[in-house]
Amino acid sequence: MTQVDTAEQNVVRVSTEISGRTLTLETGRMAQLANGAVLARYGDTVLLATVVASEEPREGIDFFPLTVDYEERMYSAGKIPGSFFKREGRPTETAILTARLTDRPLRPLFPKGFFNDVQVIITTLATDRVNDPGPLAIVAASAALHISDIPFNGPVGAVLVGHINDAFVINPEMPRMNASRLDLVVAGTREAVLMVEAGAHELTEDEMLQAVIEGHAMCKQLCDLQDELRALAGKPKRPFTPPQPDTSLEEAITAWMGERLRAAINNPDKQARQEATAQLKNEVLAHFTQDVPEEERAAREKAVAKTFEALLKEEVRSAILERDLRVDGRGLKDIRPVSVEVGVLPQVHGSGLFTRGQTQVLTVVTLGAPGEEQRLDDLGLETTKRYIHHYNFPPFSTGEVRPLRGPRRRDIGHGHLAERALYAVLPDETEFPYTMRLVSEVLSSNGSSSMASVCGSSLALMDAGVPITKPVAGVAMGLITGKEPGQFKVLTDIQGIEDALGDMDFKVAGTADGVTALQMDIKTTGITYEIMRQAFQQAREGRLQILEKMNAVISAPRPKLAPTAPRIITLQINPEKIGIVIGPGGKTIRSIIEESGAQIDIQDDGTVFITTPDERGAEIAQRRIEDLTREIKEGEIFVGKVVSIKPFGAFVNLVPGRDGMLHVSEIAEGRVTNVEDVLKVGDEVRVKVIDIDPGTGKVSLSRRAVLTGETPEERKAAGAAPRSRERGPERGGERGGFRGGDRERGGSDRERRGPLGPRNPRRG
Repeated sequence: MTQVDTAEQNVVRVSTEISGRTLTLETGRMAQLANGAVLARYGDTVLLATVVASEEPREGIDFFPLTVDYEERMYSAGKIPGSFFKREGRPTETAILTARLTDRPLRPLFPKGFFNDVQVIITTLATDRVNDPGPLAIVAASAALHISDIPFNGPVGAVLVGHINDAFVINPEMPRMNASRLDLVVAGTREAVLMVEAGAHELTEDEMLQAVIEGHAMCKQLCDLQDELRALAGKPKRPFTPPQPDTSLEEAITAWMGERLRAAINNPDKQARQEATAQLKNEVLAHFTQDVPEEERAAREKAVAKTFEALLKEEVRSAILERDLRVDGRGLKDIRPVSVEVGVLPQVHGSGLFTRGQTQVLTVVTLGAPGEEQRLDDLGLETTKRYIHHYNFPPFSTGEVRPLRGPRRRDIGHGHLAERALYAVLPDETEFPYTMRLVSEVLSSNGSSSMASVCGSSLALMDAGVPITKPVAGVAMGLITGKEPGQFKVLTDIQGIEDALGDMDFKVAGTADGVTALQMDIKTTGITYEIMRQAFQQAREGRLQILEKMNAVISAPRPKLAPTAPRIITLQINPEKIGIVIGPGGKTIRSIIEESGAQIDIQDDGTVFITTPDERGAEIAQRRIEDLTREIKEGEIFVGKVVSIKPFGAFVNLVPGRDGMLHVSEIAEGRVTNVEDVLKVGDEVRVKVIDIDPGTGKVSLSRRAVLTGETPEERKAAGAAPRSRERGPERGGERGGFRGGDRERGGSDRERRGPLGPRNPRRG
């Protein structure tokens, strides 16, 4: 049920219930100088969305300059930024992905020809880590645009869909997503779906479509809520008239070119096609501007170029719609030739080279220690990340020249999509504790390099011996819609020109059994469920064909890791002994690392990971840690070193950090008057543990029991006079203690007991 609140002056609120929590949209209280500002609250997650548009378009531009930024504020989660400057710097990967998620459903809804600068900024003011701010950001930005004076054909609703306990759940709480087989964001208008982004654990195509349908139903309710807000607080839209094409120029250029445009376009080679169309475009420009006065030439050239591009787009689209003819001659469901290679690089831990047509991606796997996982400093629930995928898109991959400025938003988004596609098949951390970093280098690109990265990643992981459960492949689908209702064609494995001039980019990745990742972008005002159903079906057929090609080269992970990959030994120690391994100020663990050359990572539950490429180093580290944490048991025999001699006996080191007391009566079979007559500091002796004090953990030893094979209890039973706990005061020292003693042996009580002092925590 929707509620409307206008109690405060100039403040308008509308609210509705979604999954038992209240979603509220408010305007009129904050950021009043923006063209539109909405405070969106869902549970205790609060976002402020503002939109501002320039009054006039920039001089000379022929594109829509929309900018969407998502600003994470650490105070929203009660955190101080971890950087040196203690303030937010460059956006986190999560912020970039959320900005892209918001941009994609909004961009198609601005009128064509509207070239004013528009800036959308969403700022997190509070987050409860229960309600995901991602879908809320889309709703807030749409509402701010909807109530503003900026031309916008919205509104747009967005929700998160999970699959928990065999049922679809709308906007599940963030902690519950750990148990979900689906992480799907759906955005759309009342009429159609505009954007889909998902990671999944092998859901079927029918299940994915049903999830989209259920999510879209809730999007319609959110559109109604935004309409109510606009009715109460919306501004009149500024007048805008889309520019009308010059039909006379279009007709003249069409007649002059004849069949030359069709001949230039229909070429399977991207570079040859681009060269042919570029040459034809230059001829058209020269012919239709030759008699134009100099002062009018620039405007004329712009109009001719724009008309040529429109004719190019129309030719490509009409050939597909009317003749089922694609520019490279393929059928609508055909996949370009696929080439697969693995193990293409020496020294690296795993590599895969995947080529589909003129799109080629090389993916390389690096395996690292658990301690090399990525630390996350954002507003999410996770603090670390052990599987990382990076995507590089250099300019040479498209035959262009441009500066290298680091990864762009597109690169981060494509890398994240490929990363999600493999999550469902990764081994559990207990089975395979390595940190995995994959880097996909796009070597050439003519459409769907992100899906080629999925295929390359699957190949590289199997080549590295990472025990993934199944191979994963991906393919991109396209769409061409006609002017008549219901007229459309779905294309399998689109190339660059079909992506640029088409109406949809629908990427689907998965195994032979189901979908693991999904991303859909629409360039029109939406698509129907029937189009999506057909796209899912064709994507499955294409994915199975690609998997068949991959499986012919490598169908399962290699049985062994590469010789260059590090090895990890896993130990489980008593969590109470972690401090013993680390030592004061980290001294002990540093000495182990220096001696062995291994990297050592210790978890709070006592799990120890020893990572090293050197088998001998791993053995050294393992032995040192096992010795430090070994549980000494009564009856065990040790070869220990004498570390201290007292009048009443000797202290013998059994394992690092743990000594036991060898009483003078247990040194030899006969009576020993002076300990130093038998033992010296540094001597190695075989001793047996005859007693462990349950309260203090102090260990009593016997050399005599090793020499004679007779324990004190056995001697007592045979009539000997054994040492008794009750015969004297407690004996001890800085390395341990015992009970017993005999005043008749001479010496002061202090001499017999040794110096008293605090117990060393590193000792037993």
